[in-house]
Amino acid sequence: MAVLGLASPGDADWARLRGLQYSNLARVTKVRILAHAVAGTGVCWLYLGTIHAALLVCWLALLGGTLFHGAKVDKTLSDADRRRMSRDEVDRQSRSSVANALAWVIPMAGFAPFGSPTAHLELWAITAMLLTASAVLLPAVPLANLLFAGVAGGGAIASLLWAGNYEMTIVTVVWLAVIVAGSIENARSFLTARIAEAGVAEKNEVVSLLLREFEEGEADWLWQVDTSRRVRSVSPRFAFALGKRADEIDGMPFIQLIAGPAWDTGQFPSSLHDLAERLKRRESFSNLIVRVHINGELRWWELSGTPKFDDKGGFDGFHGVGSDVTAQRESSEKIAHMARFDTLTSLPNRMMVTEALGDALRYAAQWRTKCAFMMIDLDRFKAVNDTLGHLVGDQLLARVSDRLKSIMTENELCGRLGGDEFAIVVRDASDPNCLQRVAANVIHQLSQPYEVDHHTLYIGASVGSAIGPDDGNTVETLMRNADLALYRSKEEGGGQHFNYEPSLHAHAEERRKLEFSLRRALEKNEFVLNFQPVVDAKDESIVSFEALLRWNSEEHGSVSPAKFIPLAEDTRLIVPIGEWVLREACREAAAWPSKVKVAVNVSGEQLLDPSFIPSVVTALSSTGLPAQRLEIEVTESIFVRDTNLARQALEQIMALGCGIALDDFGTGYSSLAYIRNLRFSTIKIDRSFVQGASAGNPESLAIIRAVVAMAESLEMSTTAEGVETERELAIIRDLGCRKIQGYYFGRPMPALEARGLFCKSDLRQVS
Repeated sequence: MAVLGLASPGDADWARLRGLQYSNLARVTKVRILAHAVAGTGVCWLYLGTIHAALLVCWLALLGGTLFHGAKVDKTLSDADRRRMSRDEVDRQSRSSVANALAWVIPMAGFAPFGSPTAHLELWAITAMLLTASAVLLPAVPLANLLFAGVAGGGAIASLLWAGNYEMTIVTVVWLAVIVAGSIENARSFLTARIAEAGVAEKNEVVSLLLREFEEGEADWLWQVDTSRRVRSVSPRFAFALGKRADEIDGMPFIQLIAGPAWDTGQFPSSLHDLAERLKRRESFSNLIVRVHINGELRWWELSGTPKFDDKGGFDGFHGVGSDVTAQRESSEKIAHMARFDTLTSLPNRMMVTEALGDALRYAAQWRTKCAFMMIDLDRFKAVNDTLGHLVGDQLLARVSDRLKSIMTENELCGRLGGDEFAIVVRDASDPNCLQRVAANVIHQLSQPYEVDHHTLYIGASVGSAIGPDDGNTVETLMRNADLALYRSKEEGGGQHFNYEPSLHAHAEERRKLEFSLRRALEKNEFVLNFQPVVDAKDESIVSFEALLRWNSEEHGSVSPAKFIPLAEDTRLIVPIGEWVLREACREAAAWPSKVKVAVNVSGEQLLDPSFIPSVVTALSSTGLPAQRLEIEVTESIFVRDTNLARQALEQIMALGCGIALDDFGTGYSSLAYIRNLRFSTIKIDRSFVQGASAGNPESLAIIRAVVAMAESLEMSTTAEGVETERELAIIRDLGCRKIQGYYFGRPMPALEARGLFCKSDLRQVS
């Protein structure tokens, strides 16, 4: 069936093979038309006088129409051997063959009864010769032969049976069977030959292509030297590679030709020396990379060579092949450089830093000295990256790397570990003051202002170090201990250098245990809320409470918020903990008088979490607390991470009816843009300004006056934090703050104690 074109097995490209079959049709179209014309003329001659001439003319016209249509179809297949032939094209050609065969059924079925038996036999003979001619002319297309023979032959068999000529009927059937079998076998043979032909042609094309590429590549050449290692039988390509004419270099020493100035000095590169030794020892070699000097230019050759021997076994020189691999060599060197150096800063990357530290440790062990590893983390870099974008951040990192490179000596290697982390390997750290000098220089240099993309940027650096082998005799240990020291530096506020101490392990272990306990604190009900009152500055009545989280750990006792809140933020535990605080604060506030609000502190991690807004809605709905009685307190730091996202979250909170308080205003990343774009319900003045005003500091007084005036103009309230004395209270009242919070009116207290304040008229007694 595949040979007939009626099936397409999956083991070959039969669409292409059908194209090879059917492309022959167009080549024999004229011969086919001529054969049919001769046969048609013979039929008309037989029946002229027996059949009316008009009928014969009509039949000839019909025959001519089928032949014309078939010729058009065959012409569309003239390029079928150069493409994949579709099944529709096979069907179209098959229909034209059937139409042509039906035209020949007409004389067999319609003309034979009107003629003599002799004419009938002659008509069959004409038809048989036409069938034979079709099989001969179309050996590659058995389907067309089968269709034509089946239809036309079927007509002949039917007419012979009608005439009662059974002997000729049997002969006709046998003849048709032979034609069909022969057509299929011829098609199979033809197709096999064409497949082999196409394969040979494809192989020849590939070979020709390879030869052409080799001839045109101008990169490979043959070389030959005699027993004295002088060049002989110079090929044009070899001469071209040397940049000289063939007659110029014939008979010259091979090594001299490629050594350049080294020939006179005798200071050969190691690769060239290796080549000379192999030639001298008459050793075969392959793919030997040699550095050569050609016309004042340094290049790299790849040479292979084999010693030659004459018929008697005597040494007759060397012959081999060579190629210029300078481009590949440079490419591989570039790749090797990229694997060991940071692409942004061009500093050594983590892999190379690790290797350098390993070398330093081995050097220290060999010579009984000390080495050191220093880790550097940039302070406030994340704020730059988040506010100004990664492009400015990358430029800043490049400037930092330039400064680090400028202060390195031969004793130090500086690299980038990743992000904003850098490292320095100190090969010889025997001088006890060495690390302090390097660290102080790093901190000083990196703390100077940077001009990047029209921005003046200020960052700093924290440094942690470890000395080998005292603090670790392996690369992993030394790097881990330096990291612990760096973490200590960051904890202390940054901009400092700390060397590793064994106690840092205990500190890290303590933090690990604290984190473990913190993860279980919610399920163990170890959290409680305390509440600190906020009073009206005029009548000292309670207007709200600030909910403050406390942790009474079963394992660690009472843990300071300053200790566990940053840990919760680092581990993202602040999100579920914050949801609990929100629910509990709303539940407690629901029992207070209707005019008293509750304020809940929210960190940046909480605010930017997708579940925060739904958690606010759930807390309000489950407790029944009106939205206007809930105030969300945020600090300015939330805007550093993602200003747009933070603003959208706060706008959604305000849309619910909740208030927004800006806490610690003026101490962080203060910007009037935050206040201009968002209508905060309250601005909280930090305790440091309250203390400064009490001490008579003119700057603190001016800042408080400005904040109060700005808030009044924007219809916002102000709350002064940290009021602890009568004097501070009086000053804050004089400055115009609407609300006051501090130990003077009450420390953070349990919920039950907070409820008891509602029956007291004078809160000063509470403290």
